[in-house]
Amino acid sequence: MEPNMPTFPFEVSLEKIFQNPENYVDAVFSCLESEFLVMPKGVGFVDYPVFERGYEALKAATEGFSKFVPEKIFPVTFSEPITIVVLRSMLGFTPPEWGYVATQKTGVSVTQGFVRSLDRKARKEPEKELKTNAVTQERLKAMVHTACQLLSSGVPAVEDNQLHRLDKADTKQGVDSITNLAGIGVPYAMLLYERFLGRPFAGHRDSVSELIGDSLESAIEDVLAKAGISFRKTKRAERIEGFDQVPDFIIPSEFNPQIIIEAKITEDDGTARDKVTRIQHLGELSLSGRSENNPKYEVVACIGGRGFGVRREDMKKMILATKGKVFTAKTLDRLVECTRLKEFQTQK
Repeated sequence: MEPNMPTFPFEVSLEKIFQNPENYVDAVFSCLESEFLVMPKGVGFVDYPVFERGYEALKAATEGFSKFVPEKIFPVTFSEPITIVVLRSMLGFTPPEWGYVATQKTGVSVTQGFVRSLDRKARKEPEKELKTNAVTQERLKAMVHTACQLLSSGVPAVEDNQLHRLDKADTKQGVDSITNLAGIGVPYAMLLYERFLGRPFAGHRDSVSELIGDSLESAIEDVLAKAGISFRKTKRAERIEGFDQVPDFIIPSEFNPQIIIEAKITEDDGTARDKVTRIQHLGELSLSGRSENNPKYEVVACIGGRGFGVRREDMKKMILATKGKVFTAKTLDRLVECTRLKEFQTQK
């Protein structure tokens, strides 16, 4: 161990942890890393020049955003699919929200699966002409018609204690707002205010949340594979007997679980708390009908992100539930030697 390095909970006995749990909370906190400032682009990320080309195509189709005529816009969504993303951004909707409103207003069934798939296709191949069938055309027409209606009409009256989703600088007064802002540029204070309401990159971050989590799971897989340890990596929503919610890794297999690993990266303390509760539950399951010294399996937590660094009490619960087996990206190199994984190691 390097000089001045803290003693981690996975290095000591449970008895030692109970004597002074706060020291071990500090140790885990000291090596938690946050990556919320850097995100993977992922498949379907739209660079600004591509988005701007869609913006210009839509601007031309609407005569400078002065006339939102569905018959003029609809053909452009086929020839320049990125305009679908631009239209959605103007509305400020998620794909399912747009589909839902379109269904309500037109009576055409625009399903969540369809609109998600359409949005993904537009982002992945933004300048490739859409190939469609009659159903796709009907649904896309309904979406375009709904967008034109909403963007042209502006904000309807609502109660004083309510806020309408179209009450934005560019859509508040309908076409007038859009043409004004497109012509003179958005005041910086208003731009910052709308970012404050919606969180910059929130939509993109949500779309790549699985990729962010995958980085930790991939690192765990590398550690296990290099040590020659047999393991089963589970899939989302998979069902395995003996677990009401399947853990991320089972060693050596689901037929003979001896070690289970839960992995999570989160910047949100609420999500972190949910994971802690999950790990506590697994700890309880491991002791069902067993003594404290002879659990069914060892529970290991591998975590990352500032979400786990918010609540000290939650971290203490996780350390106790895993008997100290809490690892971060910085301590993952000690995962095998400091857990029962070493019993299944076949390669040094």
